[in-house]
Amino acid sequence: MRAFFSRLQPSYISRDDLVMSLRITLWNEFLHEQHDPAVKAIYPNGIHDTLAEAIRQQIPTAHIHTATLDQPDHGLPDDLLDQTDVLAWWGHKAHNQVRDDIVEKIHARILNGMGALFLHSAHFAKPFKKLMGTSCRIHWREAAEPERLFIVHPAHPIADGLPTHIDISHEEMYGEFFDIPTPDELIMLSWFQGGNVFRSCCTWTRGKGKIVYFRPGHETHPTYHKPEIQRIICNALRWAAPTSNSPYTSRATHEPQPLSPFPH
Repeated sequence: MRAFFSRLQPSYISRDDLVMSLRITLWNEFLHEQHDPAVKAIYPNGIHDTLAEAIRQQIPTAHIHTATLDQPDHGLPDDLLDQTDVLAWWGHKAHNQVRDDIVEKIHARILNGMGALFLHSAHFAKPFKKLMGTSCRIHWREAAEPERLFIVHPAHPIADGLPTHIDISHEEMYGEFFDIPTPDELIMLSWFQGGNVFRSCCTWTRGKGKIVYFRPGHETHPTYHKPEIQRIICNALRWAAPTSNSPYTSRATHEPQPLSPFPH
């Protein structure tokens, strides 16, 4: 088996061990950065590279692998997915180019415990839509308007170390209604200068997998260079990592024998 990370470890690990050995795969379309000079100027080596560097600074013991759309299997072969604790996903204009068989594998891994962080326009990515079971449609506007990101669940681990709100000087507007299932937890709510609001940081569980959606991060703005945004992403990666050792399978299990009766 090809070793993508520096060492193997069990799929489910203790929180203390997790801090020392979190295995992260950052997936990025990596198209805007190659074809749009304005985006390349902000993210010269890709959004995934900027995020990888931020994670190295905040979680220095993490094992980080990056993958892009144009690689074989979109950079996500089975052995890499099997060794990934949390998959972060950024996509925008090529959602339909992601192969359905890869989506099925990602979905199965999440149900069986891999965490997932979907960023910005990944609300419309195939894996996210499959997990949500809804259209995931939004209202949107590209006006480079100011955004205020309110922390509405300050006790949540994803909000650790953050102020009461974060101001972003220029961002793309995403507005309600956001067609998603009611989140298990709503962590952050955005207000935009144009008057719209949006549920910008939400969590769910599917099977054993923990899922985060985090909205800020339009490619034409340097949002991912902002320290507070980097802190949120690192917190979300830590939170979404698998820690449960309880038995679970995403497949139906035939039990031909009845359970042992209680002793009299």
